[in-house]
This record gives sequence, structure tokens and C-alpha cells, in this order.
Amino acid sequence: MAIQLRDKSQCKYDQISLGEVMLRLDPGEGRIRTARRFQAWEGGGEYNTSRGLRKCFGYKTAVCTAFVDNEVGHLIEDFIMQGGVATDFIQWRVDDGIGRTIRNGLNFTERGFGVRGAVGVSDRGNSAAAQLKPGDFDWDYIFGKIGTRWLHTGGIFAALSATTAELTIEAVKAAKKHGGVVSYDLNYRPSLWKSIGGLKKAQEVNREIAKYVDVMIGNEEDFTASLGFEVKGADHNLSKIETDAFKAMIETAVKAYPNFKVAATTLRRVITATKNDWSAILWHDGKFFESRKYPELEILDRVGGGDSFASGLQFGFLEFNDAQKAVDYGAAHGALASTTPGDTSMATRKEVEKTMTGGSARVQR
Repeated sequence: MAIQLRDKSQCKYDQISLGEVMLRLDPGEGRIRTARRFQAWEGGGEYNTSRGLRKCFGYKTAVCTAFVDNEVGHLIEDFIMQGGVATDFIQWRVDDGIGRTIRNGLNFTERGFGVRGAVGVSDRGNSAAAQLKPGDFDWDYIFGKIGTRWLHTGGIFAALSATTAELTIEAVKAAKKHGGVVSYDLNYRPSLWKSIGGLKKAQEVNREIAKYVDVMIGNEEDFTASLGFEVKGADHNLSKIETDAFKAMIETAVKAYPNFKVAATTLRRVITATKNDWSAILWHDGKFFESRKYPELEILDRVGGGDSFASGLQFGFLEFNDAQKAVDYGAAHGALASTTPGDTSMATRKEVEKTMTGGSARVQR
């Protein structure tokens, strides 16, 4: 059974994301602790999907977020504009001068290499996005009057504060009210939840959000932590790129949440920081669909690979409403995003489709 999508001609936006966009500071091949210069990028788990859909696949997207009205906030805005994502719904907050009461989020991220894993150090406390609350966005206007076909948000944004959790619930309810598709990336991060109620609060919030989700993204560990599911006898070790644990988890989850129309995850076996086995699996309408496998995928920067998987998956449904194509586009797009620096994809649709069919990496002239 196909996902019910709103008519493209009746909607201004194909997709919007709700989440924080941070300034990423990247030391390149070096380490954060010894860096003397950083490359600046923008990035955010939810926003990255909007940028991928816009730049790689040509869809009209926007982001709902907030920044402090200062030079750093406008730098991040400039990155977003370069990515083609609409900035209509950005909320601007008054700068207090030194960031005592409100600030823009920073994310220091080193890529890792070989036996040295990637490292992320976020500096985002009390950020403008974390202070977003219910009522800050006119959802009836966004989903109703101008029309938006798809909302994507996730567990990272929901975990930023008590008010962002409430806002996420408000947003998914509004999207469903107006016939939009809701996708949600569980993306469980214990470090984000520990100061606002820990695992218990994470499950309370995510279980409420899950009632309104059509497309749930997350691995078996995310489902266990965020929703409290535990499947006895399942193989928790995905090192063989097998899918038993995910399948067992999804069979349990869709019984508890019959509103789930799709559940999906990437499957990775970490050989080294720069070499992973990579593939993806998707559940839809009682069946499982698997992408082609990318054994020993060579990785330049793994950050954002899962977000590019999510945006490719969304494209597969928005363009074709086809589960197999969705998981194939998602896996190929995520693989390509892992070969370039920064959080966001630099791939083209043509490159994604070539990768999907096993095209070679020979030089293009």
C-alpha cells in the first residue's frame, strides 16, 4: 500500500524540517585539541535532510529553527541559503551581547581515521533553537494555507529541552491534521537527555511523538532506548550486516504503533573509522526491502551519512512512492555523503543513481 501523499501542485514545499542548525567547526585531518584552524560548515540532523532533498534531488524545502541575531547566526543562515533551503521560518532572537542568556550552537567534529574514531564535541547549551517552544510557528499556515507535503524532525531536537519536546509534539500533530507525512529519526543520544529526565523522559516523549509518525527511522538500539522495546532472543550484534535484530524489533514496534507505514535503518559494520560495510533495510506494508550492499565503503567523513540516507528515502517516496526505490536511493545517497567532508551531501541525483546500479568510480571526463 502506497503512502498517502498530498498533491504536489497544492503545496509550496515538498518537505520542511524542524531542528537545530549548528555551526560545525572541522579541524580536517587533525584533532580538535591541537587544531590551529577550522573549516566551517553548517549541520543539524533534521536540517541535513532538507538540504539533501534540495541540492541533490531538486525538491523545494524549508527549515524551522532559531538563531541569535548576530554575526554567527547570519553566517549559519548564509550556509543555509547557499544550500537552497528556504529561510522563511527562521526565528531570530535578540542578542544579549555575550551569550549569557541565549546563543547559537557550535559543534566541533573531527573525522577520525583508521583505528581513531570520529569525535564530536557540541557546545549548544541554552541555544536559540533549544529555547523554541509551542506557539513559535504557525503550523496551520505552514501545513494548511501554503501546504507542505512532508515534515521531518527527530530525537535530537526533541531532547534539547522540555520546550523543544513539547514543540515537536505540537508539530507532528499539526502535520497529521493537514494530511502531511511525518518522518522521525529516533537518534537517541543519552548525553542530551541526561539533564532533562534521562531515559525515562526520553521514552515518555518519544512514545507520544511516535503516535503521529508515518516513517520511523532508527536502528534496533534506538528503538530499544527511545521507545522501550526489548526483543528477547534477537541478535543485537549487527557486525555481520544481518537484519534479524531490526526485523524482530520492527515486528514488535508496528504492533504497538499501527500508524507506522515505514520503518528503516542503515546497517553498518565499523571495520575502521575510514572503512565500513554499509547497507540499509526498510519495512513497509508487512514486507522488508533491502538495499544493495556497499562492502568496505571508504569513508572520508561519516557525519551526516544517516541524514543523507533519510533524505534519499524521502525522495524515493515523494518521487516514486516506492519502498524498494526509497531504500536504494537512501543507501546510495548516504554512501556518497560519507565520501565528502561536512554534514551535508555534495552528491548529485545522477551520481546517486549511478551508485545504486553499481557504477564504477573511474574518473569522469
